[in-house]
Amino acid sequence: MALGASQHSLVSGLASVSKIRTLPRSIDCKVFATMSKSTPILYSFRRCPYAMRARLAIAYSQVAVELREVKLASKPQALIDASPKATVPVLVVGQQVIDESLDVMLWALKQKDSRNWWKRQKPAVQQEIMALIRHNDETFKYWLDRYKYADRHPEHSQDYYRQQAESTLAELDIRIGLHGNLVASQLTLADAAILPFIRQFASVDKQWFAQAPYPALRQWLENHCESVWFNSVMEKYEPWQPSNKKKIIFPNEATKSSYAA
Repeated sequence: MALGASQHSLVSGLASVSKIRTLPRSIDCKVFATMSKSTPILYSFRRCPYAMRARLAIAYSQVAVELREVKLASKPQALIDASPKATVPVLVVGQQVIDESLDVMLWALKQKDSRNWWKRQKPAVQQEIMALIRHNDETFKYWLDRYKYADRHPEHSQDYYRQQAESTLAELDIRIGLHGNLVASQLTLADAAILPFIRQFASVDKQWFAQAPYPALRQWLENHCESVWFNSVMEKYEPWQPSNKKKIIFPNEATKSSYAA
């Protein structure tokens, strides 16, 4: 899987995150006046796999953010002001906005990467990581959406869509059998970026996945989904409202003290 220009720029290092931009000047400065001195703000939605992987990276880095759970049917104006496309996750750091999940992950690793998820000093492994993530985001996700929502795509059967996705499952199963995780014995950025999507796939038909010929992938998914690390990002919160006086700081101190990835 060849890397595109944006992937090459990411592989070159974490000196800059490609999708960081500045808040529009049209926004009322009073709304964001104190952000540069405050905790970064993460707009998230608990069940969204993109938001989930952003939270996984932030939990791993243990860099504190203010978590604002979003109700997708009623998105807060502050989210729309920060990122007009209004999809989660969105990270606001001072006057800067990061509104792509992979870029949020890279931002978190830039702050702290104690177990070398990014495999610094190993550019070939970095390219491998980015190629896996790109395949997940561009190919696997395409078939996953059609498998999960087969009724919206009547051109083919649900079984057909599942079969198209299975080539990815088979490759990941082989990788995990060889390494223990997707790229190495230790977790990397690839594992955290792809895990939420495999979890979503497995939940479509749990009975089928339980007997599917991918035992290493199934065990990998089970191990990580039962971990303190994963469960720390899946706590339930009420949707954020501008009137909320109490901030939700993520990850919380209990998670930090018991964290084990």
